Amino acid sequence: MKPEASAHPSKWLAYARFLAYFTICYNLVEGLVSMGYGLADDSVALFGFGADSFIEVGSALVVLWRLRDTSECATTHLGRERKATFGIGILFVLLVLGTSLGAALQLGSHRHPVTTLPGLVISSLSLGFMFWLWRAKRQAASALDSRTLRGDAACSLACIQLSVVLLIGSLVFLLAPSLWWADAVAAIGLSAFIAKEGVSSIRAALDPDFSGGCGCQ
Repeated sequence: MKPEASAHPSKWLAYARFLAYFTICYNLVEGLVSMGYGLADDSVALFGFGADSFIEVGSALVVLWRLRDTSECATTHLGRERKATFGIGILFVLLVLGTSLGAALQLGSHRHPVTTLPGLVISSLSLGFMFWLWRAKRQAASALDSRTLRGDAACSLACIQLSVVLLIGSLVFLLAPSLWWADAVAAIGLSAFIAKEGVSSIRAALDPDFSGGCGCQ
């Protein structure tokens, strides 16, 4: 379904919408399943991972709102791009807060999951789907010259990074239960990098000279 690099912008717009809808459907399922297993197995990390999936859903909804306007470039369209970029920046901040809070709760309560098998399976599946989504969104963002789509791609990249943290944390706990705190510490460190991306998006959106693409050629 992916258009050729030289395809008409309308085809890339349709592709970007498809990616957004796929993101919403996949992350709703991933989020609910992760949170369910997180509660059942007393896994703060897995529950937090599921909650973070809804940030990805929010980012995709922002993209769909941005792509509703497909007419010629104009000042109003640049304003829509600015608002969408700001919205995704805010979602990044929420992702940081949610990830940090979940990790802090895990460290403070010394809680660890009953089993890490669900975390291993879910994080492995997530890596496969999200890596494809991340690459596809980057290509669509480049073709449409949209900062909003670039921000959404960065959100998918953050999900990939969180999947890696969950996967490594699950493996570490499986092999060395005494290191139950490893994934929580890694998640806190990762939050710093995600925060940087969020602050960058918010600053760009608030810049009077914002020109992060208007979604047309």
